[in-house]
Amino acid sequence: MFSAALVAALVGYGASIALVLSAAAAVGASPAQTASWLVAVCFAKAIGTALLSSWHRMPMVLAWSTPGAAVIAATSGITFPEAVGAFVVTGILLALTGALRPLGQVIARIPEGIAGGMLAGVLLPFCLKGALAAQDLPGIVLPMVAVFALVRPWNPALAVLAAFGLGLALAFGAGAAPPPGLSLALPVPVLVTPQFRLPVLIGLALPLYLVTMASQNLPGFATMRAAGYEPPVASALMVTGGLSTISAIFGAHPINMAAITAAICLGDDVHPDRTQRWKVGLAYGAVWMGLGLAGPFVLEVLAVLPRDVMAALVALALVGPLIGALTVAYGAPPQRFAATITLVVTASGVVALGIGAAFWGLVAGLVVFGLDRLQR
Repeated sequence: MFSAALVAALVGYGASIALVLSAAAAVGASPAQTASWLVAVCFAKAIGTALLSSWHRMPMVLAWSTPGAAVIAATSGITFPEAVGAFVVTGILLALTGALRPLGQVIARIPEGIAGGMLAGVLLPFCLKGALAAQDLPGIVLPMVAVFALVRPWNPALAVLAAFGLGLALAFGAGAAPPPGLSLALPVPVLVTPQFRLPVLIGLALPLYLVTMASQNLPGFATMRAAGYEPPVASALMVTGGLSTISAIFGAHPINMAAITAAICLGDDVHPDRTQRWKVGLAYGAVWMGLGLAGPFVLEVLAVLPRDVMAALVALALVGPLIGALTVAYGAPPQRFAATITLVVTASGVVALGIGAAFWGLVAGLVVFGLDRLQR
């Protein structure tokens, strides 16, 4: 049971920690604020997983919003307190979705193709940067890609982690990165006073909420159902939304239901007795507590890595989510044109009226979809 929790946590952490750091850099977080962000989101996941698993007596595994981190990393021109304000509003929206059924019904009415196109438009630029990183630093990045390609058919969940480990070994072994310091200091939470600016709430909080719901929570609930569990949707959203709101004032972006890492914790190999598998949530929470406390050391290691290695890690981590987003975007033929418009506008990075591209991509897609339906 503990081994499954350990693997799930390490896969989730190693596969997307570089993206979380990119998100922190994009909104101007200081090193101390980044460390606070990391420990807050780790503790929120740990507490939420242990609480929900114990309460409902089923393995309910939480994760940080990887596509959400990509949305944050794609933003520009906002301050860290403004980003924290958007995180707070996102957490409140997630909790309200669980508490108020009409809000969930409104979100469900957004066409899946447009939601998928928006997410694909957010993720695509990061994957393209990975290709440029391979051109600039082929001696390290290309072996990382090769390991990723070899491991992925065998175990997709470990593919990014294997590439991450090889990238670390090559960067330090070849002298491309100086030896990091060995800090044993514990992370110090930093309170951030949120600032609420309407363009930021529209351009960041709303897309962050939508991608967290569409690409994280819904697949997470589906994963539980596939394993034979009926997830308590309302309480899961209220708990994750509430914890996201609290951890946001320490700089953390939202948490949500896990899908890939949850699958690791739901199988028969975790425990032969289904009624006892909920205990994996306690082990999973304990591992994430440890990862949160190790944040300062992890940040020191990653800070000395070449920029191209970090870009490659982010790109490899987002290949799977990009495939999923494109599959959803082009799954329904009547929505494909609107989905493409959404993808193009979002990926362009256009900013208008101080509002980011993800929102304008969503608006453009909905307008085109509406015109298509009117014409038909």
